[in-house]
Amino acid sequence: VQLQASGGGLVQAGGSLRLSCAAFTRTWSMYVMGWFRQAPGKERKFVAAISWSSGTAYYADSVKGRFTISRDKFKNMVYLQMNSLKPEDTAVYYCAACRNAPTTDPRAYDYWGQGTQVTVSS
Repeated sequence: VQLQASGGGLVQAGGSLRLSCAAFTRTWSMYVMGWFRQAPGKERKFVAAISWSSGTAYYADSVKGRFTISRDKFKNMVYLQMNSLKPEDTAVYYCAACRNAPTTDPRAYDYWGQGTQVTVSS
């Protein structure tokens, strides 16, 4: 499985960005797709996840109501729409794939993209 994340950038507080994750696999129904983020000097944290087969989404409390995860089965893409961005959202964002039940634990994710930087200025 190969994952490629893109869409990061610099945005002012209150602004929006959409991250994209291109996925290359033939067995997508087996996976949960997740987004994580890691700020400098901090551990990698769960942001959102989506079941590829059912579309059920899961969110960290810190992003509920502001971020939306979605997937496009035909394009093999996963998206993270980020609205009302805050300076504390600044981090490198990673997409990841998990072959198990949906989880917030990054150790359960088997495949990772390269990360894309999101910077939110105040």
